[in-house]
Amino acid sequence: MITDVYPSREDEFANWLDRLDPVIYRSDVENAPISAEQIASFERDGYLVLPEVFNKEEVSVFKKELQRISQLPEVLEAPSAIREPDSGALRSLFAIHRDNELFSRVARDERIAGIARYILGGDIYVHQSRLNLKPGFKGKEFYWHSDFETWHIEDGVPRMRMVSFSILLTDNHPHNGPLMLIPGSHKQYISCVGKTPDNHYQNSLRKQDFGIPDAGSLSEMVERHGIDQATGPAGSVVIFDCNTLHGSNSNITPSPRSNLFYVYNSVENQPVEPFGKIAPRPDFVAERGPVEPLKIEPQRYTG
Repeated sequence: MITDVYPSREDEFANWLDRLDPVIYRSDVENAPISAEQIASFERDGYLVLPEVFNKEEVSVFKKELQRISQLPEVLEAPSAIREPDSGALRSLFAIHRDNELFSRVARDERIAGIARYILGGDIYVHQSRLNLKPGFKGKEFYWHSDFETWHIEDGVPRMRMVSFSILLTDNHPHNGPLMLIPGSHKQYISCVGKTPDNHYQNSLRKQDFGIPDAGSLSEMVERHGIDQATGPAGSVVIFDCNTLHGSNSNITPSPRSNLFYVYNSVENQPVEPFGKIAPRPDFVAERGPVEPLKIEPQRYTG
């Protein structure tokens, strides 16, 4: 029986717990795939923006494939296709690393997976992947949350040894609902209030009502650390720690915002029974294993 060191959704009031796990699991900075300054920035802030990791031709290949699969009836009707709560527009498409050859290659691309392997200190696998779409005028918000709180309580991931990579497929401006993050928030764990309903994932992937910090905790965290926006041109990559508080506003502009999203987990941190004492979410949302270490390779994509 694994001890739950990050309890949540149990008490009437939120609790703040100090992080018990490293942010960076290796110390040989001279061997890191990014600079020492970037490593230090990620460890301090809990996120990092790498401009234009993928070139315009590669982004064009990704977007062309996105457009193709987002029009296939068998894709749109699958449980892994999540629609917007009001408009019915496609919001997210999960398990792209398993169901699509191109996006499986992207998951193994050393430009992102190599960084994840360094941060997490060893072999990794993809816990979750998805296409996120925030179309112009219709894209709704993602409320403030820590991904780890959900992955811990609803998936059973024991410790904070996970990292997310968002590949921007469109220019992310301050006005079209970019990712917002609270720098430094990854160093404390805020437990959430409210018992998790059965099959909560069916609603939370559209609009999250449980597993979100209370307003008082969010206010205090923002007062301490402020809010940053992760903006940049298409092809850039946003890396953020599993416990960094983040969210995004609705997109009421004509400019769409879309990204490829990969969550890497250490092979030594695979899920057990969910700590929220609920049925685990389906495997298209959270890989439950058994898993094989990711074979990380150089990749290039041409149209």
